[in-house]
Amino acid sequence: MNIAVSAPDLTLSRSRASAHAGSPRAIVAWLALCCALVFAMVVVGGVTRLTHSGLSITEWQPIVGTIPPLSAADWNEAFTKYQQTPEFRQVNHAMTLAEFKGIFWWEYFHRLLGRAIGGVFLLPYLWFLLRNRVPRGYAWPLAGIFALGALQGLVGWLMVKSGLVDDPRVSQFRLTAHLGLAFAIFAAMFWTALSLSFPSRSVARDLRGVRAASRALAVLVFFMVLLGGLVAGIRAGFAYNTFPLMNGAFVPPEITMLEPWWRNFFWNMATVQFDHRIVGWLLAFVVPLFGWRVLAHAAAPLRARRGAIALVAMVAVQLALGIATLVNVVPLPLAALHQAGALVVFALALNVAHALR
Repeated sequence: MNIAVSAPDLTLSRSRASAHAGSPRAIVAWLALCCALVFAMVVVGGVTRLTHSGLSITEWQPIVGTIPPLSAADWNEAFTKYQQTPEFRQVNHAMTLAEFKGIFWWEYFHRLLGRAIGGVFLLPYLWFLLRNRVPRGYAWPLAGIFALGALQGLVGWLMVKSGLVDDPRVSQFRLTAHLGLAFAIFAAMFWTALSLSFPSRSVARDLRGVRAASRALAVLVFFMVLLGGLVAGIRAGFAYNTFPLMNGAFVPPEITMLEPWWRNFFWNMATVQFDHRIVGWLLAFVVPLFGWRVLAHAAAPLRARRGAIALVAMVAVQLALGIATLVNVVPLPLAALHQAGALVVFALALNVAHALR
C-alpha cells in the first residue's frame, strides 16, 4: 500500500524534528547545574585555602586519587608523605594524625568536586551530541568549555606543586590563575545558558553606550577578582585590618618599599591590598552610576533594569562583606561568604551585559 505524504505534512514533520534537535531547555538546565557546581567549587576552594588544607595531598592522581584512605595503614601512608613536605617541617611539625585528617578532607573534597564537575559536564555533553540535541553553533564552544575545565585541573596541580618546595606557600600567580580560570569557566557556561534562554534582540542605537559600559563593568569585576587572588596569595588580608584608612593612612607609606618598583604590585602586602581597595571604591561609585543609567534609559529592556537593581544591591552586600572580613582579620565564615559574593556579583554583571547585547 502506498501512503502519500503531502508537502505541508512533510514540512511540519521536519520542523518538529528540527525543533526537537535544537530544543535548549535540557541544555540550559544542564548548564545551570554545572554553574551551581562551579559556584560550590569556588567556595570550597576558598575554604581549602583558608584552612591551609591545599598541600595535604602531595600527589596528583586523577583516577586513583578518587578513593580516599580507607584503613589505618592508608592514613599512615598519606600522613607520612605529608610529613616529608616543607609545610609540615616548617609550620605543622606538631600536627597529629587526627589533625591531618581535618585538612586532608577539605582538599580531598575540593579535588573530588572538580572530578565531579568534569563528569557532570562531559557525559551529558556527549549524550546531547550523539542524539543531535546540541543547538547549531554550540557544539565547539561547549567542547572548549570542557577543555578549559581540563586545563583548570592542571593549573590546580601546578599551584599545589609550587607549595611543595622549600617555601611552603603556593605561588600567588598560580593561585590567581586558578581562581581566574574558575571564574572564566563559570562565565562561559553562564553566558551560554543565557544565550540559549534569551534569543538575541536588536539594541537601540542610543543604548549601545550603556551596552559597552555593561561589558566594561563585567571586565572590571573580573579584574577585582584577580586582585583578590593576589591578596589571598600573599595573605595581605591579615595586614592593615582597619577601614577606611590603612593603619591611619589612605596611602600607606610602605606602598613603594620594594625594588624594583613593579615588584610592589605582586609581593608588597600594602600595595596589593591598596589596589584591591581602590578597585572596590571604584565599583562602589560606578555600579550605582551604571544602574542609574540603565533605569533612566527608556529603551532599556526590563531584564536589564531588574538585573541592574540586583547588581547594585549585591555590590553593596559584597563591599560590606569585604570590610567585615578585613576588620575582623579574615575569619573563615566571612571570608568564604566574601569569595562566594564575588562570583554572585560577577554573574549579575554578566546577566546585565547579556540583557543589553
